[in-house]
Amino acid sequence: MNTPVLTIAERNAIESGPWFSKLSPSLRFAILSRATVRRVPDGALLSSRGQPADEWIGVAKGAVRVSSVSLSGKQITLTYVEPGTWFGDIALFDGLPRTHDANAHGDTTLLVVRKPDFKELLQQHTELYDALLRLNCRRLRLMFNLIEDLNTLPLAARLAKQLLLLARSYGVPQGEEIRIGLQLAQEDLAQLLGASRQRVNQELKAFEREGAVRIEPTRLVVLSKSRLMAIAEGV
Repeated sequence: MNTPVLTIAERNAIESGPWFSKLSPSLRFAILSRATVRRVPDGALLSSRGQPADEWIGVAKGAVRVSSVSLSGKQITLTYVEPGTWFGDIALFDGLPRTHDANAHGDTTLLVVRKPDFKELLQQHTELYDALLRLNCRRLRLMFNLIEDLNTLPLAARLAKQLLLLARSYGVPQGEEIRIGLQLAQEDLAQLLGASRQRVNQELKAFEREGAVRIEPTRLVVLSKSRLMAIAEGV
């Protein structure tokens, strides 16, 4: 059920996002004033590949899984959109259909800006053009890095890098440990890395033996960021 306002924690997640927080106060206010709050359950379909684009979305709680299906019918997860992150602007710019499926991962709270309001924001705040250009340049650099990693790094290094990214985005410090708050099955990790679940399971067990992580039934806990960094760098 939709509610008109964000909770304090959700508002903080949006306002502290690394991209959104750098916008001018007037632009942040304008975006928030045009956005509506949408709360969706785990697994809810937000948009489908090939669907016309009519919304720009910010994640305030939970996560959004961006995925596609291969020609063989295999599900492929490309990324998880974390709290404080906005997405969906590319298709609003070029007018083409959505390129991937988007589903809620866990109970998720979204800020939704309709296409007409998004276009009005662009007209009234030229700052938004530059800000979105920088955002998409960053996305492009990350994509190039991922392609390079996929072609040059062994699975252990790629898995270690992915766990460090998850710890940074979803980490909950508990003393010297960092619990990854995003609930991911090993199959989910395998899809992110383009590997089989069995190989990911083998690498995780090796990480556990080395004291880098602890595997729990529904969570991963980072025990040593330095050890994961060493694995990621091939040391």
